[in-house]
Amino acid sequence: MTMRDLLLEVAHTYDQKAGTRAEVPGQQVLRGVSSRDDLGVVEGWSAAGYGGNGSAATAPWIGVFDLKINTDPKIGLYLAYIFSADLKSVTLTLQQGVTDLSERISGKKAFHAHLERQADELYGALSPSLAEEWNHRPSFGSGDRPEAYEAASVVARTYGIEALPTEEQLQQDLREAEVLLQLVAEADTAMRSAREGSEETSTPPKPKRKRKNAASPVMAFKPGNSSEYVAHIAAHQQMKGRKHELLIEEFVEYIKTRDYDARNQRIHPKDLILQLAGGVYSGAPEWLFEAKVIRNGNVTAAVREAVGQLREYSYFLYGEKELATPHLVGLFSEDIGVYASYLEDQGIAAVWQSGDGWQGTSTAAAWGMVD
Repeated sequence: MTMRDLLLEVAHTYDQKAGTRAEVPGQQVLRGVSSRDDLGVVEGWSAAGYGGNGSAATAPWIGVFDLKINTDPKIGLYLAYIFSADLKSVTLTLQQGVTDLSERISGKKAFHAHLERQADELYGALSPSLAEEWNHRPSFGSGDRPEAYEAASVVARTYGIEALPTEEQLQQDLREAEVLLQLVAEADTAMRSAREGSEETSTPPKPKRKRKNAASPVMAFKPGNSSEYVAHIAAHQQMKGRKHELLIEEFVEYIKTRDYDARNQRIHPKDLILQLAGGVYSGAPEWLFEAKVIRNGNVTAAVREAVGQLREYSYFLYGEKELATPHLVGLFSEDIGVYASYLEDQGIAAVWQSGDGWQGTSTAAAWGMVD
């Protein structure tokens, strides 16, 4: 059984009205999760199913725990696949434990407000480029526990049961969520230490997250010099999914046939640099590439991120080090439409995948990167 199989089985067998007896099919599936070793959960992590205690849960769920961070969903941070009450969707969410807090904070409104404030603070500790695609407010249905889960969600991604992604995509999303959990846990520890060590009695409220379909969060970032900039990048683990790496690999294989030498190893945080074949990687300007996989047709977001990163890298990793200014190129997984002329106007070339080949802007063609 795969994770996808498990999610489908829970959705199709769980019955909130059947109670929690051992012989209830949906409960049997959830109780068996902790003993499974075929769900794609990586070493050092564990999974467990939850269908209620005494009475059946309105929103059943499967927890995924980093054993180094937390194994108790009552009090800590963890990942969870939480089903909506109607079982028509399931959400992979980074959760705060709600049980312990619910016993310490009286009043539903105050409890939810506390969870949301903490979720906003934790989300704000993430780089927008890491969290934007997970900037979603889930909906699990009515009831105390489903509503608490909604308020406690830091980042989330929801899937319709009838349109559940492939196992490969689910596993890729889980890997990304694992990274987000580790980063949020680090931020949580740092913020708790800062609060405990602070003499201030109060702190100003954090701005709330902008949810899906709103503008991307603004990155508050003012490095003082290139060394601080590189340290800042290194301090935030960048998630590079398989699609991103495959895009680079395929382009590298292609561009080698066009008298270019490529480097994509030991150049972090840069994605890819090119030199003319036989060139030396110093002195002469090189081509600096930023690769972007266009997700859900959102070309605008991909182009904005590429422009920002190319400009930053050019300034901090070349200009401040008195290196030759690189030629800037955006590498995309599909046609960027009207943004091709926009990038040319900004002095940035672009190359994108098209069917089995590659196309690009006029500058990329002039460099012999495309026909």
